Amino acid sequence: MSLSRRQVTAAALAAVPLTLAAAPAPKAGRTLYIAGDSTAAQKYADAAPETGWGMALPFFLHKDLTVANHAVNGRSSKSFVDEGRLAAILSVIRPGDLLLVQFAHNDEKATDPARYTEPWTTYQDHLRLYIDGARARGARPVLATSVERRRFDAAGNALPTHGDYPAAMRALAREEGVALLDIQALSLALWKRLGVEETKTYFNWTATEQDNTHFNPPGAIAVARLVAGELLRARVLAPRDVRRLDDEIPASWITWPEATA
Repeated sequence: MSLSRRQVTAAALAAVPLTLAAAPAPKAGRTLYIAGDSTAAQKYADAAPETGWGMALPFFLHKDLTVANHAVNGRSSKSFVDEGRLAAILSVIRPGDLLLVQFAHNDEKATDPARYTEPWTTYQDHLRLYIDGARARGARPVLATSVERRRFDAAGNALPTHGDYPAAMRALAREEGVALLDIQALSLALWKRLGVEETKTYFNWTATEQDNTHFNPPGAIAVARLVAGELLRARVLAPRDVRRLDDEIPASWITWPEATA
């Protein structure tokens, strides 16, 4: 069932205690918060070489723009909210900060009621929680269509895998006047250009695993470059906010910390 706009707005405003709704004290610099799934998430030593694109994004941003990567494996736009993860971001986000939202991979899981959303109703309803929550705190929401999986047909054509979710996000961005980073379209074009074999060097293909969803360091760096470029193109960031968009980024810059208890 689709939520009403009043219900969505009320839920977003209720996500944070009233004591946190007061105007925050000014702070130096800005923070870009990432709300998303495993394709963006921080990975740890036990998962290497798997790499989320959020781990590489700071390489392309100026140092006074901090990246706070809240993306978590396996989450959808719905489960991220239900687990209180959006509330955690909204409790600390400040005026001038950015909230970058990328979900769809797990929203698509129709057999899992804890994560599933329908593209044109509940998916858009949940995305509005992020939009309204950020705006209520003076921050800027940014929507990013989900990066594509590695999938090709017999003729070697890269195939889209996210159904109506990218179109639903694009439509919502237009309706709400929210900046859109079309990472789905850009990554699909990149995989097509690289082709069947070369794309294997961007995904988490190892001696024991053939993972066509998650990235290794070169893949995460390539997708982060797309994200940074789109932030610039959409005028979310100014030229002074980005760096190295045309530079080679060594895969050795990616590191995997030990997981903390």
